[in-house]
Amino acid sequence: MDIAWADVNANLQAAEHLVSGAEKADVYVLPEMFTTGFIGNPEEVAGDEAAALDWMRRTAARLDAAVCGSMAVRNGDRFSNRFFFVKPDGEVAHYDKRHLFAYGGEHKHYQRGSERVVVEFRGVRMLLQVCYDLRFPVFSRNRKDYDVALYVASWPVTRLAVWNTLLHARAIENQCYVVGVNRVGCDPACQYSGGSMLVDAYGKTVAECESGKECALTVQLDLEKLASFRKKFPVLDDAD
Repeated sequence: MDIAWADVNANLQAAEHLVSGAEKADVYVLPEMFTTGFIGNPEEVAGDEAAALDWMRRTAARLDAAVCGSMAVRNGDRFSNRFFFVKPDGEVAHYDKRHLFAYGGEHKHYQRGSERVVVEFRGVRMLLQVCYDLRFPVFSRNRKDYDVALYVASWPVTRLAVWNTLLHARAIENQCYVVGVNRVGCDPACQYSGGSMLVDAYGKTVAECESGKECALTVQLDLEKLASFRKKFPVLDDAD
């Protein structure tokens, strides 16, 4: 989606439009900080996360599906870049971004997370990750505890080749599906062209959005195929 700078209401309306217009799914994934854009001064939108989380709950219940994406939230006297995973029954899991983007000053305003989070929903185990986390393979190493890695991002067009390469690498080395959801549009610092895609455990791009345009893409995962590949070619059994 194209995220309006620091405008929570406009972004919730845009997310509603995209989600409602998409094919029916079990999980809807929105980009990093989909309510505001990658904002360096989270105190400007402090408190707005309650309205966004309420929208996620209502949408998940209405669609009988999970809705997920990250946003800036107040965490004590600081803030976290928090990836929420909201289930249709109202249950909320979350992961706080561990690797803060120091190059962009994220570490000055946000508190890094410490817990690696895997969520199970309808028989599928999903690792929650945010943007810069993609560059750090040790933290996301598959311990035979997930089937899909979800990466939500605000990854600029100047480093899009890195995004493409690392999404494929994480899928291959962790023998899993990787879902990368990136924004389009501009903010005061960067331009974004998307590059959202699904990569399978063979490193093949199964589906991807058109560059530079808002897109709602629905893809079906073949978990039986994944299990068969893991059994036939047991990479994870030989991991360090």
